[in-house]
Amino acid sequence: MLAAPRALRHHGRMLSTLLAFLGACTLIAASPGPSTVLIIKQSLRSRRSGFLTVLGNETGVFVWGVVAAFGLSALLAASEVAYGVMRVVGAVVLVGFGIQTLRQARRSKDAPDGAGWEGTERSGWASYRGGLLLNLANPKAAVFAMSFLPQFVPEGAPHLPTMVGLAALWAVYEVGYYGLYVWFVGRMKAVLSRTGVRRRLEQVSGGVLLLLGARLALES
Repeated sequence: MLAAPRALRHHGRMLSTLLAFLGACTLIAASPGPSTVLIIKQSLRSRRSGFLTVLGNETGVFVWGVVAAFGLSALLAASEVAYGVMRVVGAVVLVGFGIQTLRQARRSKDAPDGAGWEGTERSGWASYRGGLLLNLANPKAAVFAMSFLPQFVPEGAPHLPTMVGLAALWAVYEVGYYGLYVWFVGRMKAVLSRTGVRRRLEQVSGGVLLLLGARLALES
């Protein structure tokens, strides 16, 4: 007689935990960061480039989630040398993306209005790799996954498979979330493809990536 009420309470707790987790994922995705800048930048080129950048980024999210599930990101957080090396690598990657974007803005100066980025569109692998590299080179992503995912493991649930499952759900959810960015930028392509607008957006994106890289390099 008591089994049904207990099962209902259990399912209710699971549902509330899941909703809280998805709500937290939404807040994380909505927070502007290097990945958001890169996804929008690539979406300005084409929906294909933008979506493949999203897939690369979310592959990185899943990898860090699995690393956190196995407890390896705790080693990174505990090792000042390892974290410092990753911080420098991450800063170099961000600065590299920033310089590349500013160069593209400069090259687009003489492009005719409406030409878009078709001639300079990156390959699918390059777009995917860029999203993956930017995420994996960020030590903060590893440490954050370590502190974020365990909060949503239900009491009594097996730790490792639950953490891996949450990491997969996190990545899939963000694919859908950032997919909306890609879709929206694609809808605005007619306006954004104008030379002056395009160049200014490239300049802003490059400047933001440079600033984020400098901040990561200089933080203690």
